[in-house]
Amino acid sequence: MNQPILVFDIETVPDVKAGQRMNGLDLRTDEALQALSHLRRTEALGRYDGSTDFPRLPFHEIVCISGLWIGSGEMKLFSFSQQDLSERDIIARFLGVFDKHFPTLVSWNGAGFDVPVLLYRAMVHKLSAPRFLDQGEHDSGRRYDNYQNRYHARHTDLMDAMALFNNRNFQRLDDIAQLFGFPGKQGISGADVSSQVQAGQWHELKEYCEGDVLNTWLVYLRWQLLRGQIDIDDHEEHVKHTRDFLAVHPVHQHGFLKSWM
Repeated sequence: MNQPILVFDIETVPDVKAGQRMNGLDLRTDEALQALSHLRRTEALGRYDGSTDFPRLPFHEIVCISGLWIGSGEMKLFSFSQQDLSERDIIARFLGVFDKHFPTLVSWNGAGFDVPVLLYRAMVHKLSAPRFLDQGEHDSGRRYDNYQNRYHARHTDLMDAMALFNNRNFQRLDDIAQLFGFPGKQGISGADVSSQVQAGQWHELKEYCEGDVLNTWLVYLRWQLLRGQIDIDDHEEHVKHTRDFLAVHPVHQHGFLKSWM
């Protein structure tokens, strides 16, 4: 693992304003959210996605993106959130990483959710991401080494890869993390994100999103060990480095470390 690695995760809430506009709903925000949830359940009933009020991909508003950067022996955990940035600025900052760097991207269900949502929302805000989407148009070397092709290793969606690209085998990150002895989701889930945003609990939201990133990183190390990309000594060294990092920074992830002990 000589190249830099970027493990990432996004958190979203329903885009109520778009839903109000597109469905002609002249309602308060809370009433509109209930109405949109009902419309979504009705729309999904009997379809492949079953009965769900989970918005379709374009209708998620990104409220937080967290990442773990590993490169040159260093580790950095960061979050961009609507506590102090607009959705547009969150996305622009994240995509701006790829203007300067070409990291190996690691996610859990990133190909099925995080990346498509990022792209839809980037287009909502009229952003450009040529380096992130380059398949050889700007750099010929990206033709067979890019983030779009599922069979390239430049973006490893662990949920997809570990399921052998068969959605019948998909598993939850929380289950796999705990199976391997990692902390998992620390008692909350994605269903709590909207209430956290409404309550202004940005610290808790970022802690949750970063926890998913850390779990994904640790599962990725096991996957790389299984694939023979690292040996057991390399694996243990990366794990130790992660523990040492969490012991001193960031302070708000000490709970993650304590649950891992």
